[in-house]
Amino acid sequence: MSLVLDASMAIAWLFADETTEATEAIFDEVAVAGAKVPAIWSLEVANALQKAMRRGRMTSAERELALSQLGNLPIEVDPQTHLHAWGATLELADLHGLSPYDASYLELARRERKPLATLDASLARAAKDVGIELKTP
Repeated sequence: MSLVLDASMAIAWLFADETTEATEAIFDEVAVAGAKVPAIWSLEVANALQKAMRRGRMTSAERELALSQLGNLPIEVDPQTHLHAWGATLELADLHGLSPYDASYLELARRERKPLATLDASLARAAKDVGIELKTP
C-alpha cells in the first residue's frame, strides 16, 4: 500500500468538476500500488455520495457506478482503527483541532509511516505539523 487515502480525495475522483491532473495522478498511484484507509472511510464515502444524490448532483445509477469503481481499487481497510480511537486518534484530534474522523487518517498515516492523500486543508496542515508527507494537489 503506497499511501493513506482520505475520503475527500476519493470523492474528488468521482466528480468531473473536482478532478484535476494532480488528483488523477494520485488515483493512478492508488490503482497500481493500493492505499490504506481507516475503518470509517467507507461510511464517509457513502455519506458524501448520499448527500450528492439528495442535492441532485448524481443519480442512483451514478452512485452505484461510483461505488463499483472505488470498490475495484486495491484499498485495504485498517483493522486497528478502533484500537487507537480513544487514544492516539483523540489526542491528535485535540492537538490539531480536528474531528476524530479526520484525525483517524492522520493517526493511520503516522502509524503506517505512509504519505497522506487529502484535499482537506486542516488535515493537510496537521499532517505537515507532525511530519507526514502529503499527496495533495
